[in-house]
Amino acid sequence: MYERYASLRDKYNITDYKVSKDTGVSTATLSSWKSGAYTPKIDKLKTLADYFGVPIEYFLED
Repeated sequence: MYERYASLRDKYNITDYKVSKDTGVSTATLSSWKSGAYTPKIDKLKTLADYFGVPIEYFLED
């Protein structure tokens, strides 16, 4: 899942900080997600999906 997020972030050339500021999903959450210590809850995935204009399933598919 994180790889899909990172792909979108890089595609739009934005930082985790900007995503956090715009969505309210903390940078700590994003960092924990990257390290595998945390799997985002559905509400956070929905927020990120809406932010990037993709369906939530984008993050859930393999």
